[in-house]
Amino acid sequence: MRSSRGFLSRSWIVSVVAVAVACAGDAGSHQTQTRQSAEIANSEAPLRRVTRLVVDSAALEGVREAATELPRLHSLLVAHRGEVVAEWYFNGADAGEPANLKSASKSVLSALIGIAIAEGILEGVDQTVAPFFRPKLADGADPRLQRITVGHLLSMRAGLESTSFGNYGRWVTSSDWVRHVLSRRFVDEPGGRMIYSTGSTHLLSALLTRAADTDTWSYARARLAEPLGIRLPRWTRDPQGIYLGGNNMELTPRAMLRFGELYRNGGRHEGRQVVPESWVRASWTPQTISPWNGYRYGYGWWIRRVRGHSVNFAWGYGGQFIFVVPALELTVVMTSNPRGGGRGYRRDLYALLSNYIFSALRPIGSEVAEAGAG
Repeated sequence: MRSSRGFLSRSWIVSVVAVAVACAGDAGSHQTQTRQSAEIANSEAPLRRVTRLVVDSAALEGVREAATELPRLHSLLVAHRGEVVAEWYFNGADAGEPANLKSASKSVLSALIGIAIAEGILEGVDQTVAPFFRPKLADGADPRLQRITVGHLLSMRAGLESTSFGNYGRWVTSSDWVRHVLSRRFVDEPGGRMIYSTGSTHLLSALLTRAADTDTWSYARARLAEPLGIRLPRWTRDPQGIYLGGNNMELTPRAMLRFGELYRNGGRHEGRQVVPESWVRASWTPQTISPWNGYRYGYGWWIRRVRGHSVNFAWGYGGQFIFVVPALELTVVMTSNPRGGGRGYRRDLYALLSNYIFSALRPIGSEVAEAGAG
């Protein structure tokens, strides 16, 4: 068999080039919200829907063979129509080993915000957040801070300079993470272009802590982990004791799969509505576009189209993924050794999904091709 790794990388280049061409005019530009909304609307034509699918066991073996050639891959779990059809561990990993979700934690935090809104703890995505942080605001603070909403933080459109990437170390070594975020300069208006920043989701954790009168971990354990029957260990806290919003949560791959299946089933688990169905839909509705990869972003979830189907995914640095493909009734989890993370490895994982896992699903009966099918 030819090298799966080489095939994965080569086959993904076409998609990457297409994305690069599509978003070349956006990269590095100062997009307005109006332009983004138009681009999102143009990208959301109805998708192809397959009436019924089954898993081809022979093709699934090809998935496993391709996965074994990825030296950093730790786990690959595939669920189709609620049934786990593949669960593999690689390179010394095992089922009991929790993965650091990295930024896939943002999708979990988004679920907590949706639950808090449903419980009336928070008013909604249009609620402004400055009233929660008045003691943290400096004298003469930029008045635009008063306009930032819950929805802006969830969709990375607060307008504040990022605390991620090259700014991350300075942020997490500061004496007050919340104050540090709120003191960043504005590089766009609230509700403007996407500015990816873990500081934005940390503000949501701080807001939830105050509004719910309990810490984020305790709220997450009671409202999400226990209803799902999964374990959520404690994770990083800031100097004031606030759990880091949007990074460093840990879940086993099976727990990640259960979380993905929760969303695929409209927020329900074993007959219980854990996350409001309306929040699942809202989370998967594009709010903005990333200027550096062209993907859409909702409320803590990434959205892109793969082979004519909308794929919603939680994405963490170094190869931590939860992919949910509602039209295919498919949920896929991948975890990896995060060291040495880069675009090449990420493309390999994307191609493992699109070229191998998708191909392991065979239609029975007819396919219905709707307008806009890719």
